[in-house]
Amino acid sequence: MHALVVYESMFGNTRDVALAIAEGLSSRFDVESVEVGQAPVNLDGVDLLVAGAPTHAFGMSRAKSRLDAAKQAPEGLVSAGIGLREWFDRLEAGQDPPAGAAFDTILAKPGFLKLFAWCARGIEKRMRRRGMLLARRGQHFKVTATKGPLAEGELERARAWGEQLARSAELGTAGAAAG
Repeated sequence: MHALVVYESMFGNTRDVALAIAEGLSSRFDVESVEVGQAPVNLDGVDLLVAGAPTHAFGMSRAKSRLDAAKQAPEGLVSAGIGLREWFDRLEAGQDPPAGAAFDTILAKPGFLKLFAWCARGIEKRMRRRGMLLARRGQHFKVTATKGPLAEGELERARAWGEQLARSAELGTAGAAAG
C-alpha cells in the first residue's frame, strides 16, 4: 500500500510533523513525503493521502498570509510557492480516490482550539469534495510561537498518530473518522 504525505510549511514545524507522521506510517505503508509545491497532481496509485499545513488566520493559508509569513523569514520559507488550497484545486480527477487524513500546526494557547477554526478542517472539506473518505479525524500539533518551535512531545505524538493512521487505513476503517 502507498501513502503520500503532502505538507505546506512556513518555518519548518509542519514539515517536521509531516516527516514524523510519515515515519509512523512506514510501519505498514510505502510512504512518500513531499512539499506541496513538488506534490503530484495525479493521485493514481495512492491508497492514503495525508495532508497538512500551518493554521493561518484561523484556516488554510492564502497568498496574502504566505506573503506575511515570508516577511518574518528573511532566510526564506519552506513552502515559498503554492499552498494546499491551490494544490487541491489542481488535483486531477481520479477514478478511485484514496482515503484521506488531515493535520495542522496551531499556536498552543489555552482554549484556542475551542474558539477558532483550524486548518485541518478546511483540508478535510477539500478531501471530501474530491470523494475521499477520512481514515481519521484531523489532528492538531502545537507550536509555542508563530515561528515555533513545536511544543514538547509533539513529534512523538505525530509519529504515534501516523502509526494509528496506518492501522486504521490498513484495516479499511476509512470513513469512520475515529479520533
